[in-house]
Amino acid sequence: MKAQPHASHFIDGVYVEDTAGTVIESIYPATGEVIARLHAATPAIVEQAVASAKRAQKEWAGFSPAQRGRVLKKAADLIRERNRELSELETLDTGKPIQETIVADPSSGADSLEFFGGIIATALNGSQIPLGGDWAYTKRVPLGVVVGIGAWNYPQQIACWKAAPALAAGNAMVFKPSEVTPLGALKIAEILIEAGLPKGVFNVIQGDRDTGPLLVNHKDVAKVSLTGSVPTGRKVAGAAAAQLKHVTMELGGKSPILVFDDADLESAISGAMLGNFYSSGQVCSNGTRVFVQKGLRDKFLARLKERTEAIVIGDPQDEATQMGPLVSFAQREKVLSYIEKGKAEGATLICGGGIPNTVSGEGFYIQPTVFADVTDDMTIAREEIFGPVMCVLDFDTEEEAIARANATEFGLSAGVFTRDFTRAHRVVDQLEAGTLWINTYNLCPVEIPFGGSKQSGFGRENSAAALEHYSELKTVYVGMGPCEAPY
Repeated sequence: MKAQPHASHFIDGVYVEDTAGTVIESIYPATGEVIARLHAATPAIVEQAVASAKRAQKEWAGFSPAQRGRVLKKAADLIRERNRELSELETLDTGKPIQETIVADPSSGADSLEFFGGIIATALNGSQIPLGGDWAYTKRVPLGVVVGIGAWNYPQQIACWKAAPALAAGNAMVFKPSEVTPLGALKIAEILIEAGLPKGVFNVIQGDRDTGPLLVNHKDVAKVSLTGSVPTGRKVAGAAAAQLKHVTMELGGKSPILVFDDADLESAISGAMLGNFYSSGQVCSNGTRVFVQKGLRDKFLARLKERTEAIVIGDPQDEATQMGPLVSFAQREKVLSYIEKGKAEGATLICGGGIPNTVSGEGFYIQPTVFADVTDDMTIAREEIFGPVMCVLDFDTEEEAIARANATEFGLSAGVFTRDFTRAHRVVDQLEAGTLWINTYNLCPVEIPFGGSKQSGFGRENSAAALEHYSELKTVYVGMGPCEAPY
């Protein structure tokens, strides 16, 4: 099984290699097999990519909004035509089941390109301001060269979520995927060029923790958009702030789901499972603290255990598989260590908690795990695990649940399950999070803004709001008469 790309980097419309860079091994998580070897970008590669983007950005910004929109929409069409092929590559890259990648990964990237391609002509309009005899107008202009830094859980989607608004606004981008999942973004770059994007407008370079600072600190980079962990976000935002660069930070969370006694049981359990087990729990917005009102607790746990133990774990390339492995051996070891902390600190293990015996080979599998009797001070209730580990906590009153849900440094997402819509809206208004759901969870269509508050980041992905983060406002005052001075 191989997925070796033509070369490690895609710069100025062609594949580029520099074997002086550190070797990056792409490992298929289901077997532990090395499926590709690439090289991290050397300083020379970084310079080449940024220079290419800087040159091409002026040409691209000169395209009319309709012209830019046609390119993005053509790229979306090509992604949809090749959805199966791209989904299979995403499964190799991440270990996520094909039944998931085929509906949630390349296709959501295509949605983003199509959406931004369709709204450019109106969303980037400025305004005309009458000032008596004089007048003024505003216009949105691109920032220039934008750096995108991706995470390993949704490589193709994240590449598109960052590229689509950046390119729509007239910027050029240098995108660095995670070294854990280096393959998918290269295909997105190929498709954009095929769709008519000028060479150099979207470049992909591989890299590790040494590569990011070279990009963030580059004098010709105007903005950095990061999807990653809170510690990484703090470093990147700090470096960018020192140079007054624009930033978008989409970081981690420890999000709450509040399930009230009157909630529909099956829907609430479905939401909790989507918010903990989809992508093997490797989703930043996951609702990993599930607060269940005491009147529903026992029924909730009994049915949750039954449904969780029925999840089909297996070969990600088998369409019957519902849960694949974690992305790496290191990630599995991290999650297992959290499970041991949960046991040691007194949480009750309802199901899971180990490595499944139904899967053979050297893959990085772990059972979907549910803990009950979790208290707010336990490690598993405070720290982001990023694996299929659900913490169920009890509560009595609405006020108590809100206070405990907000008692975290994170503020990415939250969910509420109840049949009382007055209460639902009252509660979400008090929850400290950037993206919230009522009676569902983790749905992120491109039409709505996505992003966090507090330590979970700032700026927004998706929706027309994202264009504001990839452009800046230029104001022009027009004097219609002679210019006068008091001296």
